[in-house]
Amino acid sequence: MGLFKWLYPGMRVKRWIFLCCLGIIFCSVGFVLTITEVQKTSGSLIVLLGFSIVFISIRKIIKSVVTVLLPQRENELVNIIYQKRYLERGARIVVIGGGSGLPVLLHGLKEFTSNITAVVTVADDGGSSGRLRSQFNIPPPGDIRNCLVALADAEPLMSDLFQFRFKESGELEGHSFGNLFILAMMKVTGDFEKAIRESSKILAIRGRVVPSTLKTVTLMAQHKNGSVTMGESNISKTLSPIQRLFLKPEGCAAAEDALIAIQNADGIVLGPGSLYTSILPNLLIEDISNALAESPAPKVYVCNVMTQPHETDHFTAFDHVNTLVEHARPEVLSHVLVNTGPISPDILSKYALEDAYPVTADLARIRMLGYQVVEDNLVNFQDTVRHHPRRVSKIILDIVNEWKKKVPEQKRKKAA
Repeated sequence: MGLFKWLYPGMRVKRWIFLCCLGIIFCSVGFVLTITEVQKTSGSLIVLLGFSIVFISIRKIIKSVVTVLLPQRENELVNIIYQKRYLERGARIVVIGGGSGLPVLLHGLKEFTSNITAVVTVADDGGSSGRLRSQFNIPPPGDIRNCLVALADAEPLMSDLFQFRFKESGELEGHSFGNLFILAMMKVTGDFEKAIRESSKILAIRGRVVPSTLKTVTLMAQHKNGSVTMGESNISKTLSPIQRLFLKPEGCAAAEDALIAIQNADGIVLGPGSLYTSILPNLLIEDISNALAESPAPKVYVCNVMTQPHETDHFTAFDHVNTLVEHARPEVLSHVLVNTGPISPDILSKYALEDAYPVTADLARIRMLGYQVVEDNLVNFQDTVRHHPRRVSKIILDIVNEWKKKVPEQKRKKAA
């Protein structure tokens, strides 16, 4: 019965179906005339006419269907097919971090593969996320929202809507619409993970976004002067250098989806992002550190380009790597990406006003730890210094593809 619905009035496909049938008849008649050599030239022309009619009618049928399923996006059909067919065969990449650095890399990676899993920290306790966290006892949605938008394939207006922030005075002041949407979705579904999955569908993201843990955790920092700072948003306000980070409560379990993604990954990326407040909170979860250490896949740390005031003052690239290893395990890394490209003096002078300076690339010291170092021009700057998303993504995928060539799939699965 469903097949005959195509012939119902208003479907806008009947005429093209009939035209396609007519084209097939023309092709058949033309082939007969050509084979029997009764009118070989006329037969060839009829075949050509038939093929043209079939091509035009099929194109019109597809456009009629696409116009209904994807209104206002029929011109993007080729891109949609490319995403579904080509990108879904791409490497399985897990990116771990948070803050503003992680979305930058996701923008680049999604042009090469749709098999991306962003494992995002939930230690944020400032701004809109912190207010929602304390009021509703939920994991902070802010970093997760940013990653969803970065991976989105929806209309730009939808992405703008998720990033819209209320500025008027009142209870909504400072809140992001995307944060409120995720909160409302959690109330509807009754589960934070389900809320993220449903939000992912609405934004039609290329990949997945998962929290590193579903527990409500607080990031703690012990400083070299003996003081202890509670809360991610307060750590950068303390002048004394950080000696050690830890989570409260200790021993919180990792999200199951995060562990599965790491176990099945072809490549794992740490960063880019704040060392102490975006990357390390994920590695402080023992399950994630252990899963990283046991993974046979390349594990690439994208080192920061600039130091961060009150967090990584005077840190070199080696100091960044050594801090990661000291808080987790040496096996959580295999490669380190370090920028050696120039930065505009005007930009450097602006950063110097905030006591932020380029990270020194002491590559030999990193190699002494046993890690492979990739040095390149990784920066993309206008008013601020950011990693170049496409350039960094290309380097990461080159590392992954080289590893996949060396290690057969059967051995990769056995090792995992």
